[in-house]
Amino acid sequence: MNLDDYKEIIKQAIANEVEARKFYEDASNTLKDPYLKKLFASLADEEKKHRDILTKIYTSDTVKTYFSETRDYKVAETMDEPALSMDMKPADAFALAMKKEEAAMKQYTEMANLCDDAQKRQVFLDLAAMERDHKLKMESAFVEVGYPEVW
Repeated sequence: MNLDDYKEIIKQAIANEVEARKFYEDASNTLKDPYLKKLFASLADEEKKHRDILTKIYTSDTVKTYFSETRDYKVAETMDEPALSMDMKPADAFALAMKKEEAAMKQYTEMANLCDDAQKRQVFLDLAAMERDHKLKMESAFVEVGYPEVW
């Protein structure tokens, strides 16, 4: 894979992080509950950090593997995506966030599966691993908020 192809993939990933940040910012501005407003604002900040990481990768002018596989609790796969609402409960807010991260993870995984070039496939798998890590954080928070008896 040449550097230009790699940079194009990373550039699209940066755009995805910007879009995710905007969603979380809009959600924060939509919600009434102060805790959830703060939660979604912090998720927006996380997406900004992800964008910054990808921007550093983009400007590094090298093709490397940056993300590793993480475990996956697959909690998001067991539920429907709740709608964003002004009166949503914390568990629903985490569920919404984990479904968004799951969608991003699946998108990158599908892109990897469609890719004939082994190096490009690995880049998409790395990006899927990054999103899986985000999803894992949301799933952990969901379980802690939604099922306090677990801890």
